[in-house]
Amino acid sequence: MKTANFTPREIVSELDKYIIGQKDAKRAVAIALRNRWRRQNVPEELRDEIAPKNILMIGPTGVGKTEIARRLAKLSGAPFIKVEATKFTEVGYVGKDVESMVRELTETAINMVKEEEKLKVQSKAEELAEERLLDLLLPPKESPKETGLSPNQEVLEGMILAEEGISEQEAPDNLKEEPISQPKARSEAEEKTREKLREMLHQGKLKDRLVEFRPKPQTMMPMVEVVSAPSLEEVSSNIRDMFSGLFSQSSKRRKLKVPDALNLLIQEEASKLVDNENVHQTAIDLVEQSGIIFLDEIDKIAGKQGGSSNPDVSREGVQRDILPIVEGSNVHTKYGMVKTDHVLFIAAGAFHVSKPSDLIPELQGRFPIRVELSSLTEEDFLKILQEPANSLTKQYHALLKTEKVELDFAEDGLKEIAHFAAEVNSKTENIGARRLHTIMENVLDEISFEAPDKSGSSLKINAQYVRDKLSDVVKDEDLSRYIL
Repeated sequence: MKTANFTPREIVSELDKYIIGQKDAKRAVAIALRNRWRRQNVPEELRDEIAPKNILMIGPTGVGKTEIARRLAKLSGAPFIKVEATKFTEVGYVGKDVESMVRELTETAINMVKEEEKLKVQSKAEELAEERLLDLLLPPKESPKETGLSPNQEVLEGMILAEEGISEQEAPDNLKEEPISQPKARSEAEEKTREKLREMLHQGKLKDRLVEFRPKPQTMMPMVEVVSAPSLEEVSSNIRDMFSGLFSQSSKRRKLKVPDALNLLIQEEASKLVDNENVHQTAIDLVEQSGIIFLDEIDKIAGKQGGSSNPDVSREGVQRDILPIVEGSNVHTKYGMVKTDHVLFIAAGAFHVSKPSDLIPELQGRFPIRVELSSLTEEDFLKILQEPANSLTKQYHALLKTEKVELDFAEDGLKEIAHFAAEVNSKTENIGARRLHTIMENVLDEISFEAPDKSGSSLKINAQYVRDKLSDVVKDEDLSRYIL
C-alpha cells in the first residue's frame, strides 16, 4: 500500500470541500503529506535521515483542527488515530500509557491491510464459499447402505423438477434415484442436480431457503505478548484476547438464509486465503512510513512554568513519556516491533489557559511547524451552512426527506442562523462551528417532532421563522447559556 500521490494544491482543494477557512493549517498539512511522497522517492541512503515535520495546531474548539487531520488521513489512505493527551498517565500510575497509541495505530493498519487483501482474493473466496454452500444444500451420501434420497435432496430435486415444469414420473433418469449398485451413474446424476442447484442459486431462487451449518473454528492460536505491555490495561486486553480466541468458537449449529450463509462463508474463505504474516508485516511498514497520530488536547498537559501547588504530578511526566515516541523509538506490539521515527504527529490544543511555551522544551522542539487557526466569523458560519459536501443543511434535508417532508432553507434564513451562532458564541463560551448544531436543533425541533404527521408537505426556513424560534432565547443570556 502506498500513500496517494496528491500535490499540495490538490490536497488543499479536497480539504476545502469539507472545511471552511483555515488556509494556513491546510497548507501546512498539505506540505507535510506531500513530503511523505517526496521522502519515498529520494535515494535510500538519505530516506531514513529525513524526519517528518510534526505540526502543532493552535486554536479554539470547533474551528476544524480534528476535521483537517481526519480528512487528511482519509485522503492519503494512511492509518490514522485520534487520541486525547488527557487520557494518558505517567508510567507508574494507573491508566493508559503513551505507547498504547502506537498499538492502536497498528491495529488500525492491520484492519486496513486485511480488508484490502480480502478484496484481492474475493473472487476465489466466492467460488470456494459457493461450493461449500452447495455441499450444505445437497450433501453427498455418507454410506452405501443408504437408500433413497435425503429429505433435503427430495425437496431440492422437487424444486428442480417444478422449475422445469415436468412431473416426477416424466423426470429423466439422471434426476431419478438410481440403484446403489451403480455408483458411477449416481455420481453423474448428483453432478447434474448440483449444477441445476447452482443455476437456481445464481438466479436468486433459493434466497428464502434456510441452511444449517456449524462455522469452522479457526485453528490459529491467538497471539499474546504480555511482556511488551507494561500497563495493566494492556495485560488485561491481551489475556482477554487469548481466552476469547480459545473459547469463542461455539459448537452450536447456525441456521441462516442462503444469502446470509453465503456471505458468512465468503468471509471465512477470504480469511483463510489471506496470509496473516504478510498482512502483519505490510501493516507495520505502513504504520512506520505513513502513520498519522492526531494528539488532541495537548494544552491540557502543559504545566505552567515556575512551579505550581497543584498536586497534578502527572502532566510533565506524560510529556516526558510522549517525547521518545515523537522523537522516534521502538514500540513492542503483539504483531512485532514498530518504529515511530517517521510517524507524523499532529498535535492540537486551544491553549486558552496555557501557552505552547509551557510545554517542556524538548517536546516543543519536536513540533517545528506551528499554525494558528482563527475563530469563525458570521461569514464563516454562513459558508459552513452552504458550501461543504456534508453541510448541516444537506444533512437535515436528507433526514426529513425520509418522512417525505421537503425542507427549503432560504438565503435569509441561513444568514439569520449564522448571525445567531456568532452572537451566542460572542456572549457565552466560543465553541466554534459546534454552535451551529445546537442552533439548528432548536430551529428544527418542532418540524422534526411533527414530521411524521406532515408527510408530503414542504416547509420553508426563512429569517422570520428563525427569529420566532430563537429571539427569546438569545435575548435572555442566562437562558441561552443552558439552551444554546
